[in-house]
This record gives sequence, C-alpha cells and structure tokens, in this order.
Amino acid sequence: MTAAIEGYLFYEIAALLVLAAGVGFIGLLLRQPLIVSFITVGILAGPSVLDIARSDEQIDLLAKLGIAVLLFLVGLKLDFNLVRTLGPVALVTGLGQVVFTTIFGFLIAVALGLDARTALYVAIALTFSSTIIIVKLLSDKREIDALHGRIALGFLIVQDVVVVVAMIALSAIGVGEAAGNGAVADVLRILAYGVAMLAAVIVFIRYIADPLVERLSRAPELLVSFAIGWAALLAALGHYLGFGKELGGLLAGVSLASTPFREAIAARLASLRDFLLLFFFISLGASLDLSLLGASVGPAIVLSLFVLIGNPLIVLIIMSLMGYRKRTGFLAGMTVAQISEFSLIFMAMGVAIGHVADEALGLVTLVGLVTIAASTYMITYSHQLYAFFEPVLGVFERRGGTAEPENSLDTERPHDVILFGLGRYGLGIATVLRDSGKQILGVDFSPEAVRHARAQGYDAVFGDATDPEFLARLPLQQAQWLVMAVPEHYTGLTHDDPRHALLRAVRDLGFDGKVAVAAHHESTVNALAAEHADLVLMPYRDAAFAAARMIAGDAVAPGPAASDPEGQKELPA
Repeated sequence: MTAAIEGYLFYEIAALLVLAAGVGFIGLLLRQPLIVSFITVGILAGPSVLDIARSDEQIDLLAKLGIAVLLFLVGLKLDFNLVRTLGPVALVTGLGQVVFTTIFGFLIAVALGLDARTALYVAIALTFSSTIIIVKLLSDKREIDALHGRIALGFLIVQDVVVVVAMIALSAIGVGEAAGNGAVADVLRILAYGVAMLAAVIVFIRYIADPLVERLSRAPELLVSFAIGWAALLAALGHYLGFGKELGGLLAGVSLASTPFREAIAARLASLRDFLLLFFFISLGASLDLSLLGASVGPAIVLSLFVLIGNPLIVLIIMSLMGYRKRTGFLAGMTVAQISEFSLIFMAMGVAIGHVADEALGLVTLVGLVTIAASTYMITYSHQLYAFFEPVLGVFERRGGTAEPENSLDTERPHDVILFGLGRYGLGIATVLRDSGKQILGVDFSPEAVRHARAQGYDAVFGDATDPEFLARLPLQQAQWLVMAVPEHYTGLTHDDPRHALLRAVRDLGFDGKVAVAAHHESTVNALAAEHADLVLMPYRDAAFAAARMIAGDAVAPGPAASDPEGQKELPA
C-alpha cells in the first residue's frame, strides 16, 4: 500500500512538472513571467480542472521550503550598508508609494464591499511590486543602469524592507492571537526568543560570517549546500520558537548579506527558488475554487486598474514634486504596475491566521494574474507608451530646475563627433578619435558612466537616445558624425530598438552628417543600411580582423587606453 502511494506521488509530481514545462513554454512565447505560468499550472492542476494535485501535504512541504528560500534571498539583498546609501528619491518614492497605495487601496476595497480588516489586507498587498520581474525586464532592455532603472531598484529595496516589517507585524499578531488574550507571558517569551535570535545573528555577522563563507567558497557546491541548510535551519528554529519560519529564513539571508559572496549565493539559488516556488503557486492555484471566483471578477478588475494606473501615477506625481522630468517619472512608474509574489504570501499568512477568508486570497490572486501579465507588456513597451501619452504629461514636469544629473554643456565649442554609449567599447572609440584631434561629446543614460567619462576629460551629458526632446537639444548641426556604440539586445532592427529611434529622430531633426551604428548580428546590417546608416560597426568581427592583422605582423597592437592608464581599471559596461 505504501509503495502504491509513493508511486502515485511520483507520477503526480512528474505530471505537475511536465504541465509546468508546457504552460511555461506557452508563457515564454507570450513573453510572460514564470509566476503567471506557475499560478496557471496550479489552477489547471487543481480540483476545478484536471484534479492532478492531490498530495496536499507533500506539495505544502515543498511550498514552505520555497518560501523559506525566497525570504532567504530577500534577506540576502538587505545589506544594511546598502540601505543606508539609498538616495532620497528612492526613499521618498518608495515610502510615498506604499503609503498612498495603502490609503487609496483601502478606500477602494471598502467601496467594493469588503470589511475593514480584509480591505486593509488587500490594500497592503497591492503595495508590493515584484523585484524578480522588474529586474528581469529592465535587464532584458539594458535599462538597469539608466536613471529610471536605478531609481526603481532603489524603491524596490524600500518595498522589500516594508515587506519585512509587514511580515514581522503579522507574525507578532498571529503569536498574540494564538496565545490568547490572557497569555501575555507567552507573547513576551516569544519576543524574548526573537530578540535572542537576532542578537545571535548579529554576533554571527560580526565574527563568523566572513571567515566561514570565505572558507566554504573554495568548494562552490558546499557553499550552496551550506546556504540551503542555513536557511532551513533558521527557518525551522524560527518556527520552533514561535515567530514563524518566514522570519527565520529572512534572518538567515540577512546574516550573510554583508559577505562578499552574497551575489554568488543568490545566483546559484535562484533556480532552486523558482523550482520550489512552483509548488507554492501550485498549492495556491489548486486551493482556488473557480466556482467561487465569479463574484470576485468585478472587484479584481477595479483593483487591477488601480494597480496598473494608480501606482504609476503615484510614482510619477512624487517624482515630479521632487524635480524629476516627466519621462524619468513615467518610466520609473511603469515598474510598479503589478503586485508581487509577496502579495500572495502576505494574504496566505492572513488566511492561516484566520484574519481573512479564502475568497480574499482568490481576489488578490486574480489581481496578480491580471497586473503581472499586463505590466510585463507595459514595461517592455514603456518608451512607446511614453511617446503616446507624452502630450498630456506636461503637468508632471516642474518648470525651472531639475533633480536629474546636470547636463550643462558648452555649446560654443564645436563637437566633431557625438558618441552614444560610454561603456568600454564607446570609450575605446572616443580615445582613438580624441588622439586624432577630434572633439567628442559623449552621451549615456547611466549617470555613473557619464561621471566616469567626465573624469577622463570628455565632454559628456546624461540622456536617452530614444528621447526626441533630448536629441533636439544636442548640437547636431555642428557634428560631422553620430556614433551609436550602445549594446545590442535585439536580434533584428525593430521599433523597440534604440538604434531605430535614433536614426529616424536625427534625420527628422535635419542632421545631414554621417551616422555609424554598432551591431552584433549579421541580420541587422542590411536593416541598418536601409535606415540610412552610413557605417555599420561590428565590434567582434572588426576586433577579429584587427587581431589577425596584429598576429600576421601587419599592425601594431595598441597600448592601454588613455582613459585607463593602468590598463586594468574596470570601465562601466
């Protein structure tokens, strides 16, 4: 009998994994994040559809381990040194968005007929945005280092801190209610355990973490095993002491956040996190009764519109009041147009405590499916959306000064070449051109890259090649060449590509000089030529030709770049 049960469990897990792979592939074709596919798998595998997920205890165990690993990775990002260096825009925008989303979300939820407690839970759940999704999409668009990308990452860290505080508060409330009104001593005992565990973590960080992790890093497999074991140990200890496995896993991550190997640990555990979270979302989707969700469709649509429109609007208003341009505020606001996996975990904790019903969890899950699916396209096509809404966004741009990086430029001095992209490749081109007597004006959307180029003695300004307003302010008529040395992240020239936007925009602005554009794929060369690019640079091919000539003795190898006198300094990517 036991063997039959174990055999069925294996078949069940195998079926769930195959279903997840199939649905995930469809989601990939639709450019959707895994979280949408995973929740869909849970709904399909649940009793309302295929009724595959029947081993509730085993799936629930894997789901809890997945949450512990997820919170471990969140804690791993909460380096207190990093939190202290957050800029005022990240802090104000992050806290402001949380506060205003909670207030307006609560009022909307009450207006939809939810009781006050459920409305408060739902409102708080709507404040969290998915760091995993946002970082993935911004990375795909090469906008992590853009000003709006850096600001978005900053207020995502603030949101992570708020998540931690919310879960601590929820755990404390759950402990108090479980102990009963008269068991104040039990509550104090558990709080004392929590303080003692926190003190032990601080001692671990101060004296043990760095040397221990450094020794373990000599065997990468052992480092991963240690990280998983450490997360599970503190999660189990937190549960045993009464303040929850979630906070135990979080403290495990915080204890390693200040070590120099945290990024390596996070990278190696990301796939395990995604695998285990599959079972959390399967458990979540399987628990939804589709026959009861019909009444939630209307409220879910209203709350989804609030998240998709209201959250970006809140960020746009706050950043406008702080002096940022409407474009930066709009692009940063697009990143918060969805709720997070933590929203679902937060609601699940509320259900476990008994504060909210399963229907509330189902409502937030529907909001998550709608907002995550829609915001993926909103972030992907954020520049096109900005171009569409730009005529009505003037009210969000403060006249006069700006909080963005200073772009003062001596327009009296002519520039022979305007160079877009100040990474290694761009600065390498600039060095050779400057040595030949050319005056260079560098442009980059990374404030760090602009500062670095200025430190090397170049004229450089902060700006985005896809922003027509910015291009119109450049001294285009004085330049002989425009060179676009930005990384290529599309396999073909499309309307999403900044090279396409630049080529069209500068011709529309009357630029009659020559344009050179970097490309990495043969398939885009003809497309760039059709867009009237005068020269297509292919860095890898050109470098290979130059290397072959040096090997053959027909050319002299260049020395270290003038912008990097030691030949070793890391330049911005």
